[in-house]
Amino acid sequence: MIENSDIVYSCYHQVSRKGENFVAQHTISYQLSGSFMLSDNKDKHTAHPGDFHLIRKNQLVKFAKIPPPNGACESLNIYLSDETLKNFAHEYQLRYEHSTVTEALVKIDVNTVLENFIVSLKALLQSNLNNKSLTDLKIKELLLILLQTKPALKNILFDFSEPHKIDLEAFMNQNYRYNVNLERFAWLTGRSLATFKRDFEKVFQTSPHQWILKKRLDEAHYLLKEEKRAASDIFVDLGFEDLSHFSHAFKKQFGYSPKSLPNTEKPT
Repeated sequence: MIENSDIVYSCYHQVSRKGENFVAQHTISYQLSGSFMLSDNKDKHTAHPGDFHLIRKNQLVKFAKIPPPNGACESLNIYLSDETLKNFAHEYQLRYEHSTVTEALVKIDVNTVLENFIVSLKALLQSNLNNKSLTDLKIKELLLILLQTKPALKNILFDFSEPHKIDLEAFMNQNYRYNVNLERFAWLTGRSLATFKRDFEKVFQTSPHQWILKKRLDEAHYLLKEEKRAASDIFVDLGFEDLSHFSHAFKKQFGYSPKSLPNTEKPT
């Protein structure tokens, strides 16, 4: 199968948990095989073969792609840019109304029309007709089907408002484990990067980088020492890019590597 910037077929033969934790644009995902697990600070969601979901934009999430034994984790993902959605809303005169949906992953019931759409989309990808006009038409077709199938999606897909300024201390204490850059954190709290850094130092009396790193490493130390977790099991969940980066930062902070964590248990 082929992929382009808007429609992507993905295939994983091993468990994958890597990637930035910020969802920048709405994504429609259809699970072909294996399972897709997504979690935020409130819930954990799992997509199984045949499941169809909307992954909402502007979310901080952690995810895992898990293949079945001797198989692959396969999915079709359709990325909906703001430009595409704004053009569609203008063409069909759609207006956003307030939405009460807060879930990061919104389940969409699959009916015969959606099943036929998936079949046609797979056929298009397999034909190697990598044509933007065809891709645009398929995305428009999908949006029309979704609005008929689940009308409430209108108030999710066509909300183009930006985050408002929120409590910085509460947000950071809840979200420091996510692997995103400071620009993302700033935007999600309704601030410019300069204002974010200034407000951060007022609240925490240190820089964002130093505070985030210390919070992650302190939690890592607790997990390694008290819960006897392995470094290889926790570094991704704490927002580190790779095990080497985590081990280097840990040793610099505490003076010893994760593997040589001192045993503080009293002898019996």
